[in-house]
Amino acid sequence: MSQKSYDGKPTLYLVPTPIGNLADMTYRGVDTLKNSEVIFSEDTRESKKLLDYYGIKKKLIPCHKFNEDDVYLKVLDYLNQGFDVSIITDRGTPSISDPGYVSVYKVISSGFNVVCLPGATAFTPAIVNSGLNPNKFLFYGFLNSKKSAKKKELEDLKLLEYTIIFYESPFRVIETLELIKDIMGNRQVSISREISKKHEEVYRGSIDDILDELIEPKGEFVIVLDGNKEKESYDDLDIIDHINKLIKTGMRDKDAIKEVAKLHNLPKSEVYKEYIDKKGGLS
Repeated sequence: MSQKSYDGKPTLYLVPTPIGNLADMTYRGVDTLKNSEVIFSEDTRESKKLLDYYGIKKKLIPCHKFNEDDVYLKVLDYLNQGFDVSIITDRGTPSISDPGYVSVYKVISSGFNVVCLPGATAFTPAIVNSGLNPNKFLFYGFLNSKKSAKKKELEDLKLLEYTIIFYESPFRVIETLELIKDIMGNRQVSISREISKKHEEVYRGSIDDILDELIEPKGEFVIVLDGNKEKESYDDLDIIDHINKLIKTGMRDKDAIKEVAKLHNLPKSEVYKEYIDKKGGLS
């Protein structure tokens, strides 16, 4: 059964907040917060600064990654009483690499309205001012903080022809750029730092160029990475050798067989049979 918003029922509003400059708040966002019964906030201390700036006096209830699986019950309680409520995060749009998704899912499942306002999010200005192709892109968000898992993620992404957008902390941005270069090559990249803030900077060039300039990184980073421009040919690569090569990167046998079948444009059953015949079984 379909469901539409704006049907008169109580509403959960997702309100984007400035990612740096407090003046970037929209008029509609301010009015929505003023008209909400209560505001669920990622960090009530940070949110209070924003509310004070705009003269908004509302009750703040924490909604962060450590309590999100339970706090939706409070959201539903207010909606069941007939009140509109809002969710905000420290910066940007709720649910985009921030809390909010669990409440959205539960509220929709309970038949109430969910409305997300347009507004600030870091990846939009980062890709627009990057100089890289913005027509087709993948927003990936944060890579895994563990190096081994991050390598696997980058291996999975390296053949994509689309521009890819990552968020990264100042503590891992250099390591991440080095891994991207090792796995994907010395691609063109744009690094936006502290978007809309006083010390906003954008670095553009090859990964090597940027690593030479990025000394003691500070602030929040958005990495905009050029897509894969090299068409890899697998015609001369033996199927079994190709499977073994993928397995060495950490891929499971079955996944490697599936990937090789796709890349060589062969039936999966044919590749599977050849691999089994030569190896004698899957591990």
